Amino acid sequence: MSNPDGLLVDIAAMVESEHSNQMPLTVVVPGAVITGRLAPQSLWRERIAEVLAASDHLKPFAGLFTTPGPDSAAAPPTHLHLHLARILQGSYGLPHTGGMYRIAIADISSWTVGDLSYTDQ
Repeated sequence: MSNPDGLLVDIAAMVESEHSNQMPLTVVVPGAVITGRLAPQSLWRERIAEVLAASDHLKPFAGLFTTPGPDSAAAPPTHLHLHLARILQGSYGLPHTGGMYRIAIADISSWTVGDLSYTDQ
């Protein structure tokens, strides 16, 4: 989307300001439908840093996620941060346990509030 949806930007800003991670959202980006819960960038970065720090091979990258992001608190959000997120492929959600995704709002062509269900068969 060349002009990010103002309502989606407002939702992302509300999640950032209230530090809520309970807002379910499904987005369509080129090549994928992704469903999950919005998280504030700070919480998302913290969780990524924890996973990286627990890995002997990836530990050096953890520091990149523990420093504050370049996004200013006063500027409107440019990315969504999803946790418990799955890429929907047919009737399956990948990964099964959900993952952490950062998605540019400008790349979202459509979206809906809610977490789309799928079957694990």
